[in-house]
Amino acid sequence: MQFTNVLVVGGAGYKGSILVPKLLKRGYRVTVYDLMLFGSEGLPTGEPNLTVVEGDIRDTAHYARVVRGQDAVINLACISNDPSFELDPSVSRSINYDCFEPMIKATVEAGVKRYIYASSSSVYGVSDAPEVTEDHPLLPVSDYNKYKGMTEPLLRQYQSDSFTTVIIRPATVCGYSPRMRLDLTVNILTNLAYNKGKITVFGGSQKRPNIHIEDITDLYVALLDMPAEKIAGETFNAGYENFTVSQLAEQVKRVVEEEFPGRPPVTIETTESNDPRSYHVSSKKIADRLGWKPTHTIEDAVRDLCTAFRDGRLPNSLDDPKYINVKTVKSLSLV
Repeated sequence: MQFTNVLVVGGAGYKGSILVPKLLKRGYRVTVYDLMLFGSEGLPTGEPNLTVVEGDIRDTAHYARVVRGQDAVINLACISNDPSFELDPSVSRSINYDCFEPMIKATVEAGVKRYIYASSSSVYGVSDAPEVTEDHPLLPVSDYNKYKGMTEPLLRQYQSDSFTTVIIRPATVCGYSPRMRLDLTVNILTNLAYNKGKITVFGGSQKRPNIHIEDITDLYVALLDMPAEKIAGETFNAGYENFTVSQLAEQVKRVVEEEFPGRPPVTIETTESNDPRSYHVSSKKIADRLGWKPTHTIEDAVRDLCTAFRDGRLPNSLDDPKYINVKTVKSLSLV
């Protein structure tokens, strides 16, 4: 291992709850810095190499104290998805953009050697290009997309021989996590198929690139081991399968029916959508440059979720606000 101490910012969330145990298993000493909007129940307990700190990334002084002594930072923190962002755009901007450069400055001053930043493939907005590469113009259709795109050049400014930065633009993440989100496309569709036997598709023709949560978290771990010269200052898309929402619904229907053969067939209802986001993400660069390719499919994600439903790990999944970011954020004051 190149590093010993890893700080995961936003590490108690959907992806962090899968990532942190992987880092611990590899032998890293891990610190999680998180606002704990959703609590820390998704994180392992009784781990001597895990430190969990409740903290706000807007509190630069607090963050600066926590980041001291860290070798690498994986930044997953943000107000995620458009509906959550739009509840209070000024607060969301303060978390997703205004505090970003002060946080980077504090990270550099702390002597951190590597910074892995989770941006989003939603920065591409709407595109009919057959393959959306990292050079594609950023055409955000919401403030969430816009500020994700605006933070990227801020980070690149601090790239240096002693501070290696890399930006990942993940596709929409899917699959089971102990800190579950059921407001992501594949997860939404599976929840509806299992609990209602009916999937409602909004629009349907929009392309939604996806990546399994196991793959994206494996990538973050792998980036800690990559030689600096391979990733320094680089931006990589990280997706796998590009399907339309209607195609995703058909896959979910098939898998849920296979997993629960005694049930009536799942029906699909299509209605209009005001969400125009559509893009076909190319992940050729990360495969060519880093030799990295995902190995988990959308079908795998749906089967994992079916297993979690069957085992009772997702109780009250249609009604409990903890599974839906916008409902939880709405109930909390972040000012």
